[in-house]
Formats: sequence, structure tokens, C-alpha cells
Amino acid sequence: MPRFAFHRFWAIVLKEFIQMRRDRMTFGMMVGIPLMQLMLFGFAINSDPKHLPAAIRAADQGPFARTLVAALRHSDYFTLVRETASEEEARRLLQLGDVQFVINIPEDFSRRLLRGERPTVLVEADASDPAATGPALAAVAALADTVFDRDLPGPLRGLHARPGPVDFQIHRHYNPENITQYNVVPGLMGVVLTMTMVVITALAITRERERGTMENLLATPVRPIEVMIGKILPYIAVGYIQVTLILIAARYVFDVPMTGSLVLLYAVALLFIAANLSVGITFSTLAANQLQAMQMAFFFFLPSILLSGFMFPFRGMPEWAQWIGSCLPLTHFLRIVRGILLKGNGLLEIAPEIWPLLLFVAAAMTVGVKRYRQTLD
Repeated sequence: MPRFAFHRFWAIVLKEFIQMRRDRMTFGMMVGIPLMQLMLFGFAINSDPKHLPAAIRAADQGPFARTLVAALRHSDYFTLVRETASEEEARRLLQLGDVQFVINIPEDFSRRLLRGERPTVLVEADASDPAATGPALAAVAALADTVFDRDLPGPLRGLHARPGPVDFQIHRHYNPENITQYNVVPGLMGVVLTMTMVVITALAITRERERGTMENLLATPVRPIEVMIGKILPYIAVGYIQVTLILIAARYVFDVPMTGSLVLLYAVALLFIAANLSVGITFSTLAANQLQAMQMAFFFFLPSILLSGFMFPFRGMPEWAQWIGSCLPLTHFLRIVRGILLKGNGLLEIAPEIWPLLLFVAAAMTVGVKRYRQTLD
């Protein structure tokens, strides 16, 4: 065996650079994925969400109640978006996810405060995502000690005695003990389906092309839509097996409560599985080989897991990141599965999250069928 020769070594290096230059998709992914990670982690990800939507139910309109409402409005953690007239309306807003908090001010608030009785302000929180509510609830506790400093002068200064003139009572709905598994395990259902369904089907048509069996498929009188549905259908069964395994583990291993209808969950899961399979098939028609198909699948999976609200609070992200996340099917499926399992939501409550999934499936299937026709040509 001849000794190491620099000119042979350098020839191999040049050959790899030339090959990299020819494979523009791979080179683009090598540059694009780090840039995307940098942008998402640098600008979009925020573990301390602020300006969370909150509703006020104020039965007292006295000066101290108005001071409290004004302090909440100026807080970085709350954005008061609604004023509710009843407890039922407040509970409905929490269940639908329209607000993250409901602040209840009792009708005798001002009178009891002046008497030094420390009136109770009830703060109801949607704690299905503990990471989203934790910092804001801590801010409420700190607010109680200082919010009335200017309104209690002279002889009323004695009411400043700690722990403060007002008692903020926190009620955490849907996950009162802040158990992380209640939020993570249901979300894993969507993450696992996204990862496996997109990757598996992204390889479907590219595998046919690389193995040389595409010619046999072209010789058959099969329409593009028939090919796509035929390739998707077997993986739907695989997706349902994954859903079942995750539900069994959630119930018997992690003790996740299941207050809603599992039949409804399985029905919506079909729509979500179809959405991811449509993406995978579309990628398989765009990619020239299996490596490119895998790269496209990863490029889709990365923003899905980061911008959907699975790892980081959705409302903590900037508006542009929330807009991108709202275009991803995983975002809507996470809200559906957590709503059904933790809140007991029915079809009416999850309807606002279903139509984006239907729209996504229609768009992905349309692009996939069009690209498949171009592949035939």
C-alpha cells in the first residue's frame, strides 16, 4: 500500500466540494437549517411569556377596584381583552382558550379593604400549559404588595402590613397541580405523528424512483390521486396504532386525565394524520432522492415542534412567529388533543381548530397531485 499522498487526498476533497455544489438541495439545507434555528431560538422562543390575554369580572366599581384593574392593564404579563358579566361566561372563555386568566373582583371589595379584612381576589388560570401561566401568577402575587401604596395614605397606611392589603387566591383549572406530563404527554401524540408520518411518506415516491419501479407505476392506468391515496391509506393504520399506544401510556403510566370523548379524538386524529401524510407525499414528489426527502421532512418538523406550543408557550412568541405557527397543523392538533383530554371539550369547542386542518389537507393534496402529474410527464 503506497504511503499517504497529499495530491490524492486533495483530489478527494475537491471531488466532495464539487459534489456538494451539484446537490443544491443538500447545500441549501446545510445553510438554511442553522439559520432557521438561529432565527427561531433567537427571536421567536420565549420561556417568559408576557401580554397574556385575560378577562375581568368586576362586581365592584369603587376606586380600589379601578386601581387594581389599571395596575393589571399596565402589567407586562396581562392584556385585558374582555369584561365578563357572569361566572359561566368566564368559564367558557377559559375552556375555549380565548383567555389565559380570569380576574374576579368581589362586590364588597372596597369596603372590606378599608376595614382591613384583606378581601379575596380570585384569579382563575388555564393551567393546561404550566409554563405559560407560572411567571404571570408570580407577578400577581408581587402586585398585591404594592398596587395600593398610593391609595392608602395617612391613617390607612397600616393596611400596608404584609402580606399585603389584598389576598389573591389562585385557582388553576385543568391542571391544578402543575403536572408537566399532563401538558407534554398529550402533545407528544401530535409530535410523534408529525415526525413519523411525514418522514415515512416522504420516502414513498422517491424510493420508487431510485429502485426503478416508477416505470412500472407509470405503465399502469392509475390516476395520480389514486396513487396518492393508495400510498397514504396503509400509513393511516400505522398512525392509529401510534395514537392508541400513546393514549394507553398516558392513562396507565402517566395518569393523564381523559375527561373528553376518545371517539372524537380518534376522528380528529384521522384528519391530522391525513395532513401529515399529504405533506410527506408532496415532499416525495419534490425531492430527487431519499436524502432530499429526509431533509425536507426535517425542515418541516423543526418549526412544527418549536412554533406549535409544544416546547414553548405559544402566546409567548412574537406575532410573526404565532402567524407562522398558526399555519402548521401541529399547532391546531395540540389545542384539540389537550382540550379534549384535559378540558373535556366537545365538537363545538374544537371547531375553530378543525377548519385550519381541513384547509391544510386540501392545499397539501392539491400541490401533491399537481407535482405528481409533473413527475409522470
